Amino acid sequence: MTNLEMQEEEYKRRLDLRLWRRVVTHARPYRAALAGLAASGLVIAVIDVLLPRVTGLVIDQAITGRAGSPLLRYALCYLGLVALMACLIWFFIVMAGQAATGFAFDLRRKGFARLQELSFSFYDRRPVGWLIARLTSDCDRVSGIIPWFLLDLVWGSSLIIGVSVMMVRLNPRLAALILTTLPPLAIVSILFQRKLLQSQRAVRRTNSQITASFNEEIMGVRTTKALVREEPNLAEFRLLSSAMYQHSVRNAVLAAIYLPIVITLGSIGVALALWRGGVLLAGAGVAGSAVLPGGLPSGGMSFGTLVAFMQYAAFFYMPVQEMAERFTQLQAAQAAAERVQGLLDTEPEIADPPEVTERMRTSPQRGEPIRSIEFRGVTFAYEQGAQVLDSFDLQVCPGETIALVGATGSGKTTIVSLLCRFYEPTGGTILINGVNYRELGLEWLQSRLGIVLQSPHLFSGSVRENIRYGRLDATDEEVAEAARLVNADRFISTLEKGYDTDVGEGGNRLSTGQKQLVSLARAVLADPEIFVMDEATSSVDTETERLIQSGIERLLKGRISFIIAHRLSTVRSADRILVIEQGRVVEQGSHGELMRRNGAYHRLYANQFAREREESILQTVSAGQETGV
Repeated sequence: MTNLEMQEEEYKRRLDLRLWRRVVTHARPYRAALAGLAASGLVIAVIDVLLPRVTGLVIDQAITGRAGSPLLRYALCYLGLVALMACLIWFFIVMAGQAATGFAFDLRRKGFARLQELSFSFYDRRPVGWLIARLTSDCDRVSGIIPWFLLDLVWGSSLIIGVSVMMVRLNPRLAALILTTLPPLAIVSILFQRKLLQSQRAVRRTNSQITASFNEEIMGVRTTKALVREEPNLAEFRLLSSAMYQHSVRNAVLAAIYLPIVITLGSIGVALALWRGGVLLAGAGVAGSAVLPGGLPSGGMSFGTLVAFMQYAAFFYMPVQEMAERFTQLQAAQAAAERVQGLLDTEPEIADPPEVTERMRTSPQRGEPIRSIEFRGVTFAYEQGAQVLDSFDLQVCPGETIALVGATGSGKTTIVSLLCRFYEPTGGTILINGVNYRELGLEWLQSRLGIVLQSPHLFSGSVRENIRYGRLDATDEEVAEAARLVNADRFISTLEKGYDTDVGEGGNRLSTGQKQLVSLARAVLADPEIFVMDEATSSVDTETERLIQSGIERLLKGRISFIIAHRLSTVRSADRILVIEQGRVVEQGSHGELMRRNGAYHRLYANQFAREREESILQTVSAGQETGV
């Protein structure tokens, strides 16, 4: 069972009223619309109770045919009630639309804000598709159910009470026949509750997996085509879609069984009342019996009263059916509500205590430049038992450039991730200006960082907008100057629209080297005090690497810098090179010092130089064969 499936199973199986009370608190800004919705439902229920009674009186007045019959008054009353109901229906549709749309907007806003706050470790354990499903389909389902459930709850319960009172007043015995169907209805609802909830959870869980699969396959379409993986991927997706089909059919079948049972029980109650009412009416001898004052036959029940009672009997089951359907939808929505509320309840693993945030607002430290960085006995493990760093020590002075080299998995990226406070040490401390960096605040630290990654991410928009992302208030001249400093202006000037050229989704209209130069210009524009480069030149050609290296040299002046690189030619100018093996520093010094020691760094450098020379010879031979030389 995967982590996500285990998380799904942790949710309670029964309807969780405490969960819904918490979810409803997010709708407080729309309580006026919800109150109007409830009021309109109450008034409509009163109108529904009055209409059959007016109908019965009209029938009795028409049968008696007495002079001065108030038929016109009854007709006007009926039309007035219908017109008022039409206005109220328009009103509650508007109110429900406002509440549902606004509620969905707030849920998505809160969910997105929470995603911005969460630590990197949260994203390590959850695929993008899982998160997209939380903020799209789940938010829609939760926001759509609350207004309509509230309306039907108020309208339905009020109508049931009103109709019950009217039926008892008209004929207690017939009313008792109708009410005998309520216990079976309650039993059916209880039996179907858990089955509907379980099937809906399965549907939502599979839907999340399908969304995640969509995202992964679209993002990796080039790899899929390069490895000819279309058929295996299709087979894997077919398994997911088949599971979705099976769960959806099961849920639809359960709902299809549940609602007809409710309708059938209601029809039985109406049939019993109609049979008994017919017997009473026949016994009254309507055709020739004496008529009491007010149009009531001597047998005890008038034709108009029977018609009104049948309408009440039908009305009695109408809200029951409607509320049963809303109850089914509520069961379906609870699975989504659990996920949305679970996301909103997720606390960042890395966050500042309130006292730190408050202190840093007015502290003189807020404006201080970074003078020193120290790793003191730092230990870190991503998972229990999987230790990456072990008692790591490092002191960095102002303006110093530190290069980290070593084998893959040795802990180089972990060191800079801890420095940036994307993760926090599981042991030891990191000091900035002699103070534990947890006491300085996330915003203080990360606003002083500039980072260029191996696979830079660009946002949809123009080149100018992506560079300006480093400092949103920068002018066009400052953007252009940042591009010139890192030599990005050379390729930008060759683009059709220059700085206004659209880079495409994720920057897919630019080459890897061009994206790297834009990312570098973005970091320059941010003017960071600490600069981090993580394998920034490992995926570019030699000419682009030369341009990037030239831009880096300008950028690093006067800044504390950390450079991670497999290409050791890019770190020769570093003030200090650290060779990392299994989370420990085994060698450190300048390029010249390390080469003279003839140790681990010398071996890495010699091996890489030999590989690069072999690749160069092979490329030369291949080029000669192509030209026929």
